[in-house]
Amino acid sequence: MARTPTSAPAKRLAAIPAVIRRNTLLLAASQAFVGTGNQMIPTLGAIIVVKLLGSASFAGVGTSILGVSRFIVAYPVGKITDTYGRKAGVVAGLIVGMAGAVVTGLSVMLSSFVLFLVGMLIFGMGVGAAQQLRVAAADMYPTRLRGYGLGMVLTGSLVGALGGPVLIKAAQSLSRSAGIDATALAWILVPAFILPGLFLVLQVRPDPKEIAANLAQYYPGENVPTPPPPAPGQATGGFFTYVRHYPKLSAFTSMFAVQGTMGMLMAMTPLVLSRHGHGLGAISIAVTIHVVGMFGFSLPLGRLCDRIGRRPVLLAGLLIGAAGGILMPVTAIYWVITAGIFLVGLGWSCVNVASSALIVDTTGPQERGRAIGANDTFSAASGIVLPLVGGFLAQYVGLVAIGVLAVAISVPPVVLVLRLRESSPGRYEERPLAATR
Repeated sequence: MARTPTSAPAKRLAAIPAVIRRNTLLLAASQAFVGTGNQMIPTLGAIIVVKLLGSASFAGVGTSILGVSRFIVAYPVGKITDTYGRKAGVVAGLIVGMAGAVVTGLSVMLSSFVLFLVGMLIFGMGVGAAQQLRVAAADMYPTRLRGYGLGMVLTGSLVGALGGPVLIKAAQSLSRSAGIDATALAWILVPAFILPGLFLVLQVRPDPKEIAANLAQYYPGENVPTPPPPAPGQATGGFFTYVRHYPKLSAFTSMFAVQGTMGMLMAMTPLVLSRHGHGLGAISIAVTIHVVGMFGFSLPLGRLCDRIGRRPVLLAGLLIGAAGGILMPVTAIYWVITAGIFLVGLGWSCVNVASSALIVDTTGPQERGRAIGANDTFSAASGIVLPLVGGFLAQYVGLVAIGVLAVAISVPPVVLVLRLRESSPGRYEERPLAATR
């Protein structure tokens, strides 16, 4: 019997060493547990704010505080992972995140808005540090498989999204007998989901940063490219050095746009659905569908990045996110709103996978944590400002204004990405930003 020839993609995947497969599965499984806790922010954040303040004007403050904490921690934790390894930064972040979740739950029980802000700040720092999981995933793969590695790990968050409604349902059931507000109890239960993820990260060996520094040993016979040196007169490892690098700037601004759009819409969506008579269960399902858009297609999008390049996926993500930003505010119909936030999540996913791959493509292992941290600083900045702007627009102008703003902030990165030159997947024209003017 003739043997069926093995496809080229299958051959490429078969070449992945066993230790890297194991580490990838551990990181993906940890994302599954951590993702359940992360879902509490868009699901319950705005509802808690209205419960504590009695007004929707500051409905986006929880998401904005999350942006503040990520803005504070993103670059410093990148320096930690560049110095001490990826596991050190991620483990520290998960511990801090568990503490923040408990404080947030207590804030509801004590009806303290100030304590809520503190809890969000602490939890956000933990979430921000855990973003270094993307670097850990990308570290272990060469350019031609980097999107695949990122997609595998990020897909783990999809399982976490499915756990969100389970956590909320359990909190609603237990709250009756415990005499605790369901939203408070949901947050207090979050550490029970994060702890297994912490244990799984500790099992990753060797540290992905160490694998990145010796990548050729894990992929013998493969030409592992070395990222190009910085331009003359530029030092490595500086925030402004990264900003002046055109491919990275394209990635940074793209994340700014999709993160800002998502922050605005997800700060308002639970409140809008609640006002239309939908309960926590329906809201949680809508948010889960949004998170499916964020992570459910990470693997095929990663494969697409490896096949056709990072640039087309970046561009597609910006356009899809803007389309979702328009769709969500124009109706009160549950499934249309849900479709809009799904598209916003899908656009974010495209940009998240492609931008992470691009940044790692153009950065050496010793500074990837800081480069990804710089990217997260950009996205956190949009997460600080735009949810608050969206809340005021919704209150005093109308929801449609949020859709208009979502389109407007997508225009500059689309222009930058259109001018980005990617000769082949993961290979770019290395030129200083000044050369494009």
